Amino acid sequence: MRLRVFTEPQQGASYEQLRAVAVTAERLGFDAFFRSDHYVRMGGGDPRPGPTDAWTTLAGLAVDTERIRLGTLLTCATFRLPGPLAVTVAQVDAMSGGRVELGLGAGWFEEEHRAFGIPFPSTKERFERLQEQLAIVTGIWEASPEAPFSFAGSHYQVEGNVGLPQPVQRPRPPVIVGGLGPSRTPALAARFADELNLPFPPLEVFEARQRQADAACQRAGRDPGTLRRTVALVVCCGEDEAEVQRRAAAIGREPAELRANGAAGTPDEVVEKLGRFADAGAEIAYLQVLDLGDLEHLELLAERVLPAVA
Repeated sequence: MRLRVFTEPQQGASYEQLRAVAVTAERLGFDAFFRSDHYVRMGGGDPRPGPTDAWTTLAGLAVDTERIRLGTLLTCATFRLPGPLAVTVAQVDAMSGGRVELGLGAGWFEEEHRAFGIPFPSTKERFERLQEQLAIVTGIWEASPEAPFSFAGSHYQVEGNVGLPQPVQRPRPPVIVGGLGPSRTPALAARFADELNLPFPPLEVFEARQRQADAACQRAGRDPGTLRRTVALVVCCGEDEAEVQRRAAAIGREPAELRANGAAGTPDEVVEKLGRFADAGAEIAYLQVLDLGDLEHLELLAERVLPAVA
């Protein structure tokens, strides 16, 4: 299992803090640095220093890092038009030397849409738009001046796009579709994605979604083995119980709840929890790191957990 660091900057983080986490994660040998795509803090508390834009952040990190992969869980389809998004991701892919992955989702957090004047359609329409965006972004990346891309959808229309700039990764950067839905999400992943991510699931839900993803791939005429399966889990690790409790308190959570719903406890406990998801088919775990100032947490995970699951 590969381990990736996953951050939630809308909870309060500057670019300098995110850069410190990404550079540390790279130095320690983590596979990737990912971030959410949100504009409003969740759960109350002081919102300062305010939001950072996901793709502006990743463009900076493309220059400020050398090896670590970079991506989003998940870029919100309601925030961006699909054609310009394809250009943005292709450009950041080039800036990073081919290290970018695009997670793309329908969007769900209505409050941030109201706060920033972004339309928030019905769930049905958001999923329709997501499907069209996935088709357009991947279609543009695979287009060329010799074979332009056109698309006629209910919400978006594209005519004669020549697919420039092209991403470094060919035929395209990896695409991630994520969510816990039993039908639409696996179907979209089977059609368009390289990876299906399950965010914060109970193990039995993760296992059920693997069976549903296999069935969706078979309906789409795709080998289920070509769809990478991954999980996102909040992480809270300590050398002893006192350190676990201190780290849990720093993010406003209880150790028992984190043990039940995340990857928490001593390094041995975290390794055991990740092993259960690996046995269920997870190739990658995105460890949601909520205290971005606690770089010693990353040091402990790299020293005690990373070698045990690699």
